[in-house]
Amino acid sequence: MITPATAETVLTTARTGGADFAELYVERWRRRSLRTIDAKVEEANSAIEFGGGLRLFFGTDVVYAFTNDLSDASLGALVETLLRLRDGETGRVDAAGRGGLDLRRASATGLHAPLVTFDERDKGWRLERLRELDAGARVEPPVRQVEGRLLEWEQDVLVANSEGAWVTDRRVRTRCVASAIATDGDQTQTGHHGPGLSMGLELFDRHPAADIGRVAGEQAMANLRGKPAPAGTMPVVIGNAFGGVIFHEALGHLVETTAVARKASVLTDKVGERVASPVVTYVDDGTTPNGWGSSEFDDEAAPTERTVLIDRGILVSYMVDRLGALQTGYRPTGSGRRQDYTFAPTSRMRNTFITPGETPRDDLFAGIERGLYAKALGGGQVMPGSGEYNFAVTEGYMIRDGRIEESVRGAMLVGKGPDTIMKVDAVSDDLTTSPGMCGSRSGSLPVEVGQPHLRVSEIVVGGEA
Repeated sequence: MITPATAETVLTTARTGGADFAELYVERWRRRSLRTIDAKVEEANSAIEFGGGLRLFFGTDVVYAFTNDLSDASLGALVETLLRLRDGETGRVDAAGRGGLDLRRASATGLHAPLVTFDERDKGWRLERLRELDAGARVEPPVRQVEGRLLEWEQDVLVANSEGAWVTDRRVRTRCVASAIATDGDQTQTGHHGPGLSMGLELFDRHPAADIGRVAGEQAMANLRGKPAPAGTMPVVIGNAFGGVIFHEALGHLVETTAVARKASVLTDKVGERVASPVVTYVDDGTTPNGWGSSEFDDEAAPTERTVLIDRGILVSYMVDRLGALQTGYRPTGSGRRQDYTFAPTSRMRNTFITPGETPRDDLFAGIERGLYAKALGGGQVMPGSGEYNFAVTEGYMIRDGRIEESVRGAMLVGKGPDTIMKVDAVSDDLTTSPGMCGSRSGSLPVEVGQPHLRVSEIVVGGEA
């Protein structure tokens, strides 16, 4: 995308001009989407995005700028503009920055490489998959409308820096999403399911299109039959897969150095302390094969890793990017991520999950006289810093005398992440994960959330009844 000579010139100019560290990020995106409603094509899009960004460090002060013109002249002007922003503050030239860089090349090994590339299938094949999704979602006559979406991303990334890094990474992601609407004439309810992985069109070998639709249709029907959820404080069993979103939002963001360095997290300076129940181990793993949030390198040229954040209830690490490491003294964890070249990276989650426990799933319900089974969660709101949250239960059932009973609708889980994770008293062994998009200071990113089924001794449930 650019030559080593171009990168060397830009980075050396930055160091000579007084920057302590310089980083050049370049990418090429290709994105495709196909959307159907009731098996008919509603929208088909394809786009290519190309550009780069330059980040300069002056101690812990950082300046960043980006451009979609990657000519030598444009990049030269970019570095000079950033240096002028610092003229009155540094006014120094670091002689050690002069001269050639010994760029050490590293590239992805293909851990997440697609087996079925996007070019191997035509539009007709894709449309047939979405028609299978549509048919699968129509589990009963009340399912009146079905939307299917197929999303395909190819991203080529290059990161070079003044320490000599030259890293290339290719990231391919595929996601298929089903949304079903069911109505009985008096009310309308919805269901949703959308698996996605870092792979090509072999996604449909793992997740057949008809099954994707069926899950969405069954969820819509469960909500249509559901009674208004009761309100009160009660035990809650939270489902696996996307059930992990509650801890992603209400806990995960609290252990990113984006928040910790600003002391904007209630978990700042808590390493070594108990912050969760002893049955909880919480991990952020950028190396998961084909994980939706995986990559071989982060957006700062660091290899990704498996980072244990909480080990049997004890906070042992934060998620740390380069700037966060300078600000806090913690070691970088390969967590520097950005939406695209128009954003500077910050510490972000990748594939974050609670590890399997030892309690059989059915035993989680035993002994609960009256509680809620939150099988699937949807959107919610979180208070930054404190982790206070409220999340909608998109598929829920009452628990009575240890048995899963009637479906309920309109339930909300209300609490505070650090408090809730202390009240997890049992974790099952059925870990599964689910994809999503997470928005924060460095844009919207693909992340994976997950957990086994787990039981929280009490959560405030907001309901309709």
